[in-house]
Amino acid sequence: MDKPEQEAQKLTRNYLGKELYVIFTAPNATREEMMPVMPDHLARQVELEEQGILFAAGPMFEEGGKAPVRGMVIVRANSFEEAREIADADPFHKAGLRTYTIDRWVINEGSYTVNVKYSNQSMTLD
Repeated sequence: MDKPEQEAQKLTRNYLGKELYVIFTAPNATREEMMPVMPDHLARQVELEEQGILFAAGPMFEEGGKAPVRGMVIVRANSFEEAREIADADPFHKAGLRTYTIDRWVINEGSYTVNVKYSNQSMTLD
């Protein structure tokens, strides 16, 4: 093992190494065609959140764009197969209104801050 590889291993030994799955979704239909299914899609996202499966989700915009061009759904799953089952159950995917791809994501670096205020029971996430 050469010196740069040894240094990299030393630097990364305490990294988080948390594996999640990222579902990138893309529309197959117009916004008007998708809107009747939107409430079911959103209800499913909340259900996944309440079950502790959904890590984060939301629309993605290109630079300067006003409308989303795709969506990203990050889930806690144990395999591509499990992540695919989650994606297949999305009402948009079931109705053929969106297609998707899945990537495994390993979180190594980064941070976030949670600020909870007792006086007004508010919370911010940065």
